[in-house]
Amino acid sequence: MHVRVWGSRGSIATPGSDTTRYGGNTSCIEVRLTDGSLIMLDVGTGARMLGVQLAQDPPPAIHLLLTHLHVDHLEGLGFFAPIWSPDTELHIYGPRSPMMSLDKRIAKYFSPPLFPVHLNDVPAHVTFHDAEGEWRIGSALVSAQPILHPGPTVGYRIEDEGRILTYLTDHEPALGTDLERVAPEWISGSALAFGADVLLHDCQYTDEEYPAKVGWGHSTVSQVATFADKAKVDRLILFHHDPMHSDDQLDAMVGAVRAARADGGDVIGAAEGMTFDV
Repeated sequence: MHVRVWGSRGSIATPGSDTTRYGGNTSCIEVRLTDGSLIMLDVGTGARMLGVQLAQDPPPAIHLLLTHLHVDHLEGLGFFAPIWSPDTELHIYGPRSPMMSLDKRIAKYFSPPLFPVHLNDVPAHVTFHDAEGEWRIGSALVSAQPILHPGPTVGYRIEDEGRILTYLTDHEPALGTDLERVAPEWISGSALAFGADVLLHDCQYTDEEYPAKVGWGHSTVSQVATFADKAKVDRLILFHHDPMHSDDQLDAMVGAVRAARADGGDVIGAAEGMTFDV
C-alpha cells in the first residue's frame, strides 16, 4: 500500500505561519492498494487538492471511508472535484446510525443553507454503504468497528498483501478506563489496531490539557503510547493535531510519545504531503 497525507489537522482548518510543517488542512488520507484501487480515509479540507489531482487522471472507482460525520471530516466533499463529473463512480462508507441513513445524514450538510447544491443533484454516481464487519475493496480486506467518540464513529483496518494499516482518528480509548491495567481485548479499537504495521491514531491533547477535555473523544500523549504498545503496533503516526498546537508544540508531543513507548516502536507526526509505504 502507498499512502499520502492530504490533511492531518483536527477540528478546524488552521492555515498560518506556525502550522506550515505539519499542515493546516483537516483529515484526508489517500491509500493506493497493490492492485491500484483507491481508498480515501475521510474527506476534510485536504480532499480539495487530492480531487484536483484525481480529476487529471480519474480512477475507475473511488472508495471513501468516513469515520464519522463531524464537519472537519466531511467539509471537503463539496470541493472534491470528482463528484462534479458524471463519469465518477464513488462509493461512500460510513457508520450506521439508528436514527437516519448515511445519505440523509450527509445531505444535512450537503444542502442549503450550509451548501448551495443538494446531495442528490451531484452528477457523480454515488453509492452509500454502512461500514460494518468485513468486506473487500480491490486487493484489500477492509474491517470496520465502532470506537469511542461522541456520535456514531468507526475505525478502519486495511489488510493488503499481508500488510496492515489501521486508521483510528477521533478516538478516546481511555474514557473510563485505565489503559495500563485493562486487557487489550477490553480496549476500544484494539482489535482493529492489533499487530498493525502502521497505525494512524488521534493524539490531540497533551496530558496536561486532557483533564478539561475528558469525554470530548480524543487521546493524549501517554494514552496513545500505551494504546500502541498494548496493540503491538510497529509504526505509530500521530494524527488529528489540535488547531491550537503549533509545529514546535507538535514536535514536542511526538518526542514525548516516542519516549513513552515502552517497546521503543517508531513514532512520527502526520504531516501534510507526507507519503509512505506499508
